[in-house]
Amino acid sequence: MRRVLVTLTVAVLTLAAATACGDDEPAPPAGGDGGTAETKTIEITFDQGTVTPSGERVEVAVGQPIELVVTADVAGELHVHSTPEQELAYGAGTSTLPLTIDQPGVVEVESHDLDQVVVQLEVS
Repeated sequence: MRRVLVTLTVAVLTLAAATACGDDEPAPPAGGDGGTAETKTIEITFDQGTVTPSGERVEVAVGQPIELVVTADVAGELHVHSTPEQELAYGAGTSTLPLTIDQPGVVEVESHDLDQVVVQLEVS
């Protein structure tokens, strides 16, 4: 009986010591960066039927927060050819559209109104 009591006491003390030495911060999600990635801001301007940028590639990380800051003379919509596809509406004036891509590859952001690729997100 005494041997069982000693074994239990050692087990409890070992568990308590291991817990006390543990890191208080939660582990980052698998495949993520724990939310520490800096937001990538991409400025897009629609003016009198033209758009800039015009098909440029921008490198972003998988899961990195992206903000599309759209300045437009008329309201419209961007189509993000990701999986799943996304449609982001913007108004006349300046709009900030949040976006995150969770799979690697090249993702086109397109204006269907202009039938033009605005930016290509190179996600890795």
